Amino acid sequence: MRVVVVGGVAGGMSAAARLRRRDETAQIIVLERGSYVSFANCGLPYYVSGEIADPAKLLLHTPQSLKAALNLDVRINSEVTGIDSGEHCVKVASTDTGETYTLSYDHLILSPGAFANRPPIEGLDSPRVRTLRTVDDALALRQAPGARAVVLGAGFVGVEAAEALACRGLETHLVEFADHVLPPLEVEMATLVTEELRNLGIQVHAGVAARTIARGEECDSVTLSDGTVLHADVIVLSTGVRPDTAFVEAAGIETSRGYILIDRQGHTSADNIYAIGDGTIGPDEERPVTLAGPANRGGRLIADAIADREHGTDTARRIPKPQGTAIVRVGTRTAAMTGANRATLDAAGIEYFTVHTHANQHAGYFPGAQPVHILMHVGVDGEILGAQAVGVDGVDRRIDVIATAMRARLKAADLIDLDLAYSPPYGQAKDPVNQTGMVAHNVLTGELALTSPSELTEDTPVLDVRSAAEYAAGHMRKSLNIPHTELRDRLDEVRAWVDEEVGDRPFVVMCAAGVRSWIGYRIVRAAGFNVTMLSGGIQSLRAWLGDRSGAVLVKG
Repeated sequence: MRVVVVGGVAGGMSAAARLRRRDETAQIIVLERGSYVSFANCGLPYYVSGEIADPAKLLLHTPQSLKAALNLDVRINSEVTGIDSGEHCVKVASTDTGETYTLSYDHLILSPGAFANRPPIEGLDSPRVRTLRTVDDALALRQAPGARAVVLGAGFVGVEAAEALACRGLETHLVEFADHVLPPLEVEMATLVTEELRNLGIQVHAGVAARTIARGEECDSVTLSDGTVLHADVIVLSTGVRPDTAFVEAAGIETSRGYILIDRQGHTSADNIYAIGDGTIGPDEERPVTLAGPANRGGRLIADAIADREHGTDTARRIPKPQGTAIVRVGTRTAAMTGANRATLDAAGIEYFTVHTHANQHAGYFPGAQPVHILMHVGVDGEILGAQAVGVDGVDRRIDVIATAMRARLKAADLIDLDLAYSPPYGQAKDPVNQTGMVAHNVLTGELALTSPSELTEDTPVLDVRSAAEYAAGHMRKSLNIPHTELRDRLDEVRAWVDEEVGDRPFVVMCAAGVRSWIGYRIVRAAGFNVTMLSGGIQSLRAWLGDRSGAVLVKG
């Protein structure tokens, strides 16, 4: 059996390695267009920053090491330019010499990946414009001269590239066409990331795009859509990716928006041809998921499907629909997510509610306690639809637990019962994940009615149950301040306020993070008032408002 693998990184190499373990006799040939195979592309920004000092650390294997360990025939600088699915062969061209040859296969695995999207920006062909997708890209950026950098695009790679350049001492500007950095994040979570980027000295330009790049002798000038002109010695293009699948489409293999369509075993529309990775999209998937984890795991499952087919069995597991679980470090903070965000849910017409919590990552009395800001979208049947978290510590653990719960199809209320490790330096007796499940359960049982920060307006009547000092530091204009510990004795003031200013409208109970307002909510609801509670308190509200918080919240 001869298996040809197109693409020697992530999914392709994972498939090749697994297939060797399943079949010692198979002839496995890996074709890689670039000069490196099995390199740590997720580690590239950390080489640019200098945290990874030795570029050799990025090279996990070489063709020689793969031959020795796994008996793989790995051919670098070998580009597949055509596929003949009828004849079961591919056309290969050497990127060094230009020579071509034809290679037959019994099974073909496609893992072509993607390449940097190039938006219609005048002057984008400037030699100062670079990308960060390959080892050569990282080497070039690490050695790039100058003191000023502009990064176009604030997705994961763009944010990591901006931090890396800022760590090297460059004056760094980060430009994002969307309203906020890391567009898959919700606004109130992205605001926390923007704050950290600014703490790193990075100047963030959100809601604008680069229009032109003008070459200069000493530097380039990047003009933004709002008229701002930025001077740059180096420009990093990170405005998304496009599937590198032109040769696949030319072969008549079915695609969608350029992505190779695959089933749950990685089959394409062509016989004996499989695909995995950034250039693919599965059945019933709204968008491709271009992450290393799903690509590596999918490559393994494709190898199992091929081995089973050759052995006449069908025990291979199916490739699950990816959840898009992802994480990024930004300065001292970490941001992570799994599942759907608001935009995806709204586009699909799915009914849901959102809870916000701000519990500490470990016991509050233990030194170093910091909040893990968690946001979770919950369906009306209790299904966990998506979650996001931002914090200084403990974010990875919490998002991984929720991602696991989603894969296991646990409901939001089931998070209450998760038996998570606890010791004061590591967690709380009621972990932040448990607490998030508790809030969701209260909503699902009708004990709690939430108002999202996005629903709060300057005309919304608010019962603020924080202390007088907290209230003076910033509050909603149409609010009444009664600390939660005094509320039971001052319900007459609440009734007078409702009669005079609120009327038949529901009012919203608010505190700093949602703990005291839950107590206040239960008190005034028991007294018969029409009331809701602000999800996540003023912490979530400030993050939702972002730069507008100073205009909306009154001091004094």
